[in-house]
Amino acid sequence: MMSTNSTAEFVDITEQARKVVKVAEIDEGILYLFNPHTTAGLTINEGCDPAVRHDLLGLFQLLISTSYPCCHAEGNSPAHALATLTGSSVTVIITKGELQLGTWQHIFFCEYDGPRNRKVFWKVLAG
Repeated sequence: MMSTNSTAEFVDITEQARKVVKVAEIDEGILYLFNPHTTAGLTINEGCDPAVRHDLLGLFQLLISTSYPCCHAEGNSPAHALATLTGSSVTVIITKGELQLGTWQHIFFCEYDGPRNRKVFWKVLAG
């Protein structure tokens, strides 16, 4: 369980992912992450410069208009559309017990309808 703090934000969950892999004690395999929420997503992107997260959120919000007259009664249709852009899962290869992320890559939980309490499901598969 995690709590988000803003209406829209990218939460870096890379260290939690590394801990999950370490606890699993496998040398080779994959880590599969799944987000069961329809107004949030998961993505892998640049994690060293926080400005990239800021820019991505801004660009996404330019793509998805909040002024469109949506039919969904809850009023959060833009959050559903944003979640579609990032998707609900990511998979990362594990080699020698380590996540195989690029130099600048981090794993992010993408909140689009917060703040809320959220879940991410983790599955480590050896192989």
